[in-house]
Amino acid sequence: MDTDAQLTERDSSPTPHTGSEQGSRSARLLARTAGLRRRPVALLAACLAFVLVLSAFVAQPFLIPSSSMENTLQIGDRVLVNKLAYRFGSAPARGDVVVFDGTGSFVHREQGENPVAGLLRGAGAALGLAPPAETDYVKRVIGIGGDHVTCCDRRGRIEVNGEPVSEGYLHPGDAPSSVDFDVVVPEGKLWVMGDHRAKSSDSRDHLGDPGGGTVPVDKVIGRADLITWPVSRWRTLHTPAAFDRIPAAAGPHG
Repeated sequence: MDTDAQLTERDSSPTPHTGSEQGSRSARLLARTAGLRRRPVALLAACLAFVLVLSAFVAQPFLIPSSSMENTLQIGDRVLVNKLAYRFGSAPARGDVVVFDGTGSFVHREQGENPVAGLLRGAGAALGLAPPAETDYVKRVIGIGGDHVTCCDRRGRIEVNGEPVSEGYLHPGDAPSSVDFDVVVPEGKLWVMGDHRAKSSDSRDHLGDPGGGTVPVDKVIGRADLITWPVSRWRTLHTPAAFDRIPAAAGPHG
């Protein structure tokens, strides 16, 4: 075989064509890489959605924004608010620490807020990372519907249905109240006060407002059951025994 024949045979042999196959492999690799990148994002989004749903219906972290509940709760504490505490026939009890929406009782003005800022703040508050809405409060229940709550007796104590309350949870140095009051709590309402009486704006400050300073039970968001942060302050919040001796209300009042 001559040289020209050898060249012709060599030139006529098929050359592997890899362009389309290589492109397909690259596309698959890019798609796989993009999928791997999306998985953590999707997982994070799913976790966030789960936490937000849990926060909306079961239990919500609540950032304590003020000193009104010291020393029980301090500024910066995160408490876990049990939203199921009063959902199945139970009602707030004397001594419970509750979080409630003060709109219509403690707050009688419109709260203007940029919608986007409100959405971000709401999400942050739901995760316990941002202060709650300005209309949300945390206080201790002192009187429930039908209770006769007065202050103060000869020893400076609050009385509920004629029984004095020994409030060992008060901030050291605070008197039970510097304001005298005599109220009968309407049915379906609560009389609430902060543990740091000298620094708390509570039912006493709204005696002249519609509702006479009481808070509707249906405005209660939940019961604060646990301090979750900081770790050094981790503890459960129990209803104090100070209210165990309080007799039932005498009956419905007009």
